[in-house]
Amino acid sequence: MDSKKALLIVNPCAGRTNKRLGALEIVKKFSPPEWETEIRTTRCQGDATTIVKDEGAKYDVILCCGGDGTLNEVINGLMKLDKKIPVGYIPSGSTNDLANTLGIPTELGASADLIQSGKKNSYDLGTLNGRYFTYIASFGIATDLSYSTPQKLKNIFGHAAYMINGFVVRFIPMLFGFKPIHMKIEYDEGVIEDDFYFGSISNSTSVAGLFKFDHQDVKLNDGYLELFMVKGLKRNIDALKMLKKAIAQDYDGVQMMIVKTKKVKITCNQDVPWTLDGEFGGLQRDCEIEVVHDAFEIFSENNKLFYPKD
Repeated sequence: MDSKKALLIVNPCAGRTNKRLGALEIVKKFSPPEWETEIRTTRCQGDATTIVKDEGAKYDVILCCGGDGTLNEVINGLMKLDKKIPVGYIPSGSTNDLANTLGIPTELGASADLIQSGKKNSYDLGTLNGRYFTYIASFGIATDLSYSTPQKLKNIFGHAAYMINGFVVRFIPMLFGFKPIHMKIEYDEGVIEDDFYFGSISNSTSVAGLFKFDHQDVKLNDGYLELFMVKGLKRNIDALKMLKKAIAQDYDGVQMMIVKTKKVKITCNQDVPWTLDGEFGGLQRDCEIEVVHDAFEIFSENNKLFYPKD
């Protein structure tokens, strides 16, 4: 049997130090005679995209060892290739939100074993003005926490770093002082124009660790994205009511709304900072967002978030 050729992208800055040391275990698992693996280490932002775009076509599998931001770069490189190559995600970031959604183990050896099992699912992507995102594009209050939290803090404390930097230091004061953003939002079944406190377009069962969505409604390969919006708050008491409703998953369409859509057009009269998969996505006024159905295959267990293959 011919060995499989794999390209392993490693982000040495992602996640906790003890996980980075586990990269040696990964190399051992993807070694001859079953595998021929070449390793590339990222040195700066955008490296993973360039490496995959320039070299990826030569391989049977692309492996990503890093956080959600590294995977985002890998996917943006992958989508520039003329052929579909399955992706193996070996999560070693601080929060690993996408891995948790997909059911990919965060223990390096276990995630490598899952890849070697050959189980994989087709996955939908989103694009924002031509740039791909794997699970979320968002704007509004505290959406910069993932990329503004110091890397050293994230490496030491993991997900707790976002809580320290976000809810303790910044989110609570911002909750009562954030100025809503006026936007016109056009989606498949309607148009809404209002002041918004927060918004996201996602392919995930949770947003920002606070807003949870029903697993029955979200499918990762159904050809739809979830548009979620939180309208501007007029009084401090409204913020507390909103948090209570979020915990109860009570999205009544008044303060918070969620709809499924294939396309979204957002128009705004000011530059708005966006976050894509936890990384800065640039300042945008007008946004064209749409789903890319069955964009690529990712090694993962079959679960209720995926429609079964034909």
